[in-house]
This record gives sequence, C-alpha cells and structure tokens, in this order.
Amino acid sequence: MFGRIATRYDLANRVLSGGIDIYWRFRLVRAVKKQAPLEILDLATGSGDVAFKLHSELPQAQHIVGMDFCAPMLAEADAKKNASPGAYPRLVFRLGDALNLPLADASVDAVTLAFGIRNTADRARCLSEIRRVLRPGGGLYILEFSQPWAWVRPFYLLHLNHVAPRLAGWLTGDKGAYLYLGDSINRFPGKEALAKELRDAGFSRVSATRMTFGVVALHCGFR
Repeated sequence: MFGRIATRYDLANRVLSGGIDIYWRFRLVRAVKKQAPLEILDLATGSGDVAFKLHSELPQAQHIVGMDFCAPMLAEADAKKNASPGAYPRLVFRLGDALNLPLADASVDAVTLAFGIRNTADRARCLSEIRRVLRPGGGLYILEFSQPWAWVRPFYLLHLNHVAPRLAGWLTGDKGAYLYLGDSINRFPGKEALAKELRDAGFSRVSATRMTFGVVALHCGFR
C-alpha cells in the first residue's frame, strides 16, 4: 500500500494535515535533541522527513540510519538525499523490518518512530526489538496519531473518515490507502494505553504529550 502512494506521500501529508505535520516532527526532533545521541535509528523512516531533520538539527550525531521495509518509500528518501550531494554525509537509508531489526544488541543511542508503530503487525514485538538495539539509557521517541479530545472528536472523525480519503484519493489516485489510514487511527489506543505498552515492554521514564487537541501524541521512554 505504501509502495503505491510513495511518490505522492509527502504531498498528501502536507495537504491533509494543513502543514501541521511539520510542527509535529519538529517537536519530535526537539525531544531527541535534549538527549544529544550519537547513533540514531529512524525506524519506519518512509520518505525520510524525520531523518533529514535529525541530521540538520543534531550536528553531534555521528551516524543516522533511516530504516523502512518499503523499498519504494526508501527510493523517495534516497532521491531527496541524492538531490543534494554531500549535504547529508552522516545519513544512510537501508531496508529493515521493525519486527526483526538487522542491528546488533545495544548498538544505538536513540530510536525515533514517526507514524509507524500503528502499522506494525505486532507492537509488543516491535517495542521489544527497539529495546534490544538501544543502549542502556537510550531513548525511544514515538510520534503517532492518538485519540482526540471529546469535543473535537466528531469534527475530527468527519475529516478522517470522509474528507481525507476523498482528498487523498484525488492527490494520490489511491483512496483505499487513506480509508486504511482512518480505520487504523480509529482502532489505535489512546496515549495512556500506549504509554502502558511502553512500560510493559520494559521502558522507564515513560511520558506522553498530546498535541493539536489530542490528535497526535509524542511518547518517550528510556531503556
């Protein structure tokens, strides 16, 4: 599904969110910046938006890996990188499955995961794999859709279930992909439930911050 919409993915994100997705990613990167990690894994990197921002905002980071299991999305990320030769020397993109990460134990300082954990087949296994590759004290930063405030919910559901699929279908030619988007968000747990899943997976100092009327939440946890 993501392969089908890869070439129009960024455009659809900007239009459907009204550009607010840029702010959400800024908040994610700002949280990572406080940790000042040297080795970073951006999991479910997609077209690389978070990875590029990490490279720009964290000059002390020695190595940033953008990883995804969708080759067409990685092709979009590589195309962006290749469009600016030499601008991202510490950033590489590679194939990898979040449920079976091709990385050694305790090999990274921070893992970012923006709008990806909702799409994994097994969240508990994904979190376990992330914890495995994190070094002691390393941080996990999850940016994901959440459940909005009660008074916002009717308007949000109207946009998510009716407006967004039609608009995205026009932009990408694949309305079905965005029907899946709405369905997956509707079924995804709220911030308290996801925070519990992080604690159950062995993460400590877990926090969850709502943004934009609760539509999105930023979760942080440490090994």
